[in-house]
Amino acid sequence: MAAGGLDFGTSNSALAIVRQGKAELLPLEPDARTIPSALFFQSEDKTVEIGSAAMSAYLDGEPGRLMRSLKSALGTKLIEEETVALGRRWRFTDIIALYLRTVKARAEAALGEDITQLVHGRPVHFVNGDEAADREAQNVLEDIAQHVGFREVVFQYEPIAAALAFERQIERETLVLVADIGGGTSDFSIIRARPDRTSDEDQAEDILANGGLRLGGTDLDRFLSLAEVMPLLGYQQPLLRNDLTPPNWVYTKLATWAEIAFLYDPALSREVVRMAAEARDAKPLNRLHRVLEQRDGHRLAASVEAAKIALSTQGDYAMPLVYLEDALSLMLKVEALEAALAGAGRQLTAEVHACLKAAGVAPGAIDAVILTGGSSLMPLVQRAIAAAVPDAAMTPFDAFGGVASGLAWQAERLFN
Repeated sequence: MAAGGLDFGTSNSALAIVRQGKAELLPLEPDARTIPSALFFQSEDKTVEIGSAAMSAYLDGEPGRLMRSLKSALGTKLIEEETVALGRRWRFTDIIALYLRTVKARAEAALGEDITQLVHGRPVHFVNGDEAADREAQNVLEDIAQHVGFREVVFQYEPIAAALAFERQIERETLVLVADIGGGTSDFSIIRARPDRTSDEDQAEDILANGGLRLGGTDLDRFLSLAEVMPLLGYQQPLLRNDLTPPNWVYTKLATWAEIAFLYDPALSREVVRMAAEARDAKPLNRLHRVLEQRDGHRLAASVEAAKIALSTQGDYAMPLVYLEDALSLMLKVEALEAALAGAGRQLTAEVHACLKAAGVAPGAIDAVILTGGSSLMPLVQRAIAAAVPDAAMTPFDAFGGVASGLAWQAERLFN
């Protein structure tokens, strides 16, 4: 029997254990320490693909249903809803359980023994400003974890877990800001990191403040999509009679990973055809209809995500959209990303300031910033954080595996 730490992320997940005095991420896919938080329900052979195989099956055009960003449903009414796949109705709790059961089985296969004790990561806030929803989201996750076979489950804030891993890299007490910018949430914590912490010591007294927003990488994708991509499909375009625009809610759902599948409704497709027949310019609505009919919503979302990454790392980017229309592409400028995400940047800066105020700490007192979560690698995000703590050093850290490692260290302390 073993104890581990699970970082169940909106975009990717990881499970780590401590072995021979070192935190080790167990391989959940061939040659990979993390696994995409995605499932694909293959409609022809009635199988379910997990992780990278799920993404590949969908993007290769195999018939079926992709489910991604599962964690985003926690703390919302969506978690209680049902969806149809493989000819049956699934609750989102069932889908998350199927995913986590597979993660557990793969980790145990790699380790060679059962993992029954777990420190489960969680964001500071599943839902902004709603403590009841936060508690309910954790309760749902705990029920799922126990249902799939973890007998003992303890929760830890993901940014605190990052600090626990960071403590093993330092030689003196350090005041750190942990910025965990994941797929669905942005969490901030101000922590007194101490390399001399004993194995049975509670770290609570060294947590000076924490806070967070329900704002993450998938939200950044949505902002970019609505600002630059969805207008090609008719979003906020006066196409209809009396200069009316198509309904905004369709595009908002199409730009939101967790809600795309709800648009695949024949009645909606027929309504889009009707609007196109009455439009002054039918081309944008024809593109929208093609997305719905071909069930290409997740492919479009993946294209937007790829564009965001390219704009953050390479510069201007030609986004191919030939599956919407022959030879169609969209040239995106870095300035377009900056403009689309400017509001999100201001929210991040303001949240850091709020965290500093709650801790009673001046910006100049922060020694280092620990960046974790895939979206923390974006220059725009780093600038937004640096605007609040300009004198702090941006510390090299494992953005994808650091949280799971910290959770594993806490599991070692608690259970072993």
